[in-house]
Amino acid sequence: MNEFNKKYMQVAYEESLKAFKKNEIPVGAVIVKNNKIIAKSYNDRQTKYNVLGHAEINAIIKAEKKIKDWRLDGYTMYVTLKPCLMCLNIIKESRLDKVFYLIEKNVDNYNVDNYEDNNILRINDCNEVANQYQKVLKEFFEKLRK
Repeated sequence: MNEFNKKYMQVAYEESLKAFKKNEIPVGAVIVKNNKIIAKSYNDRQTKYNVLGHAEINAIIKAEKKIKDWRLDGYTMYVTLKPCLMCLNIIKESRLDKVFYLIEKNVDNYNVDNYEDNNILRINDCNEVANQYQKVLKEFFEKLRK
């Protein structure tokens, strides 16, 4: 993992904090090409009343508008939490080259493990960001359960 990748994962983490502050599930995503951030976003499903308001989808839409093309060949996404099936399918349709995620989801009956794609990779050497992010997720879900 190079320093650029750590930098982008840090930006994705910062995006997740924006969602957290708005009482959204804290997930952030960043889309990059040629070591330049093209788009970034976070979950906004609750505040925008939109089932599609996932960080990954929001970032894809922003990137597509910016480059004026729906094809994201040659682009890479960094996301704090492993994408759901809906997002994985949209990622595939948008033709993103690679997706790096920080941590796995801890949900029963979550069939993403059956989704085989060698371009969806877990980042294992961003431990500091991963630890910070896990604390944010834990705090969010503890607050939700109260």
